[in-house]
Amino acid sequence: MEGSPAHRNDIRRHNSALVLRMLWSDENGASRSDIARTTKLSKATVSAIVNDLMASGLIDETHQRAPSGGRPGTILKFQYDCYSIIGVEMGASHVSVVRTNLAGKISESKHENHRLRGDPVGGIELTNRLTAELIETAQSPVIGIGVGVPTPLHSETPGQLSATVLPEWRTIDLRAALETPHQLPLKIENDANLGALAEHWWGSGQGVTDFTYVKVSTGVGAGLIIGGDIYRGPGGIAGELGHMIVDASGDACQINDLVGSEQIVDQALALARMTKQRPSWSTEPLTLPRIIDAAKQGEPLAVEVVQQAGRWLGIALANLYNLINPSRVILGGPLTEAGDVLMSALSQTLKQHTLHTPQVPPEVRVTSLGQEAIALGGATALLQEVLTDPRLLRRDFNTAQSTATAAAYFHT
Repeated sequence: MEGSPAHRNDIRRHNSALVLRMLWSDENGASRSDIARTTKLSKATVSAIVNDLMASGLIDETHQRAPSGGRPGTILKFQYDCYSIIGVEMGASHVSVVRTNLAGKISESKHENHRLRGDPVGGIELTNRLTAELIETAQSPVIGIGVGVPTPLHSETPGQLSATVLPEWRTIDLRAALETPHQLPLKIENDANLGALAEHWWGSGQGVTDFTYVKVSTGVGAGLIIGGDIYRGPGGIAGELGHMIVDASGDACQINDLVGSEQIVDQALALARMTKQRPSWSTEPLTLPRIIDAAKQGEPLAVEVVQQAGRWLGIALANLYNLINPSRVILGGPLTEAGDVLMSALSQTLKQHTLHTPQVPPEVRVTSLGQEAIALGGATALLQEVLTDPRLLRRDFNTAQSTATAAAYFHT
């Protein structure tokens, strides 16, 4: 009903978000008249919204604009350091946590290796400890936590991880395990989707409406941005590139079986053991960073291992291009540290197997956001939500009532 309280609340929320996003996106600020002219809202409506946002501390008056024939206007600016957000990546073998302001600027980060795949209790304890440490040192109130996990998620059960991918986590309610200790709104999302979101807001995907972020780590996953939004599919499994079948006749039939970090290490060890004089870099326990360092130094066996991974990735990306034709692919994950050794083999294979036009050749870039892209994406997911509904950005956000209200919002 057009005049119902719910409808009026929707209009107020929409108008407040309109003003907030305008000020957030322009670091130079704007006057009340500028806002009214740009948003097409009445001056009275703008004034009411501005007063509310100023009371919350989100915006502030900064200076008078020099007059140009009319009355000078007071410039309003978004206060990016008004609140903090925690972003988390719970990888299969590590936890990364960052704290950002409301402009995506990372102020502190922590990283620890841990085999989460087989240790839910230890993984949750580590994640909560690192998160608590960053909350404790925050200079502004923390408004929530965004978490990336290496499994598909269904919207109806956002705290339940895939038992197929992480069987040891089948009985774990991750939402309750992370939300209860901190009493803050929590958003959980697939890790590759968060990498794509971070690239869309801050990295090589800015201004691009259709691209794919591919994380190459313990497994391979893709975050699909289609029409400017994350595409998850009805079951939440869109982008599971690592489960693509490339050779159904062999034991290693999926991309995950060929270019996952552990698989690359196993391949390098197998080749090294077959050589008459085992390379010095291949002593056990061998790690992916050591293989990458050796490949970058031109060690032939290490180069071959990395290039073979590049060729398999090239085949996977060729299938991806032929299927959905993204504007570009952005690669993230530790294997990308191999640089040209990886990318030369990948690019050559991609060109051989992709159907494309000369006007739009396949484009692959390495992330510009480094290894914190997914944790940054977690914080970005919270920022995206709260800029859509400014009611969640309140000075009393950490009170029990505000937290309960915001938590209910993120559960929907």
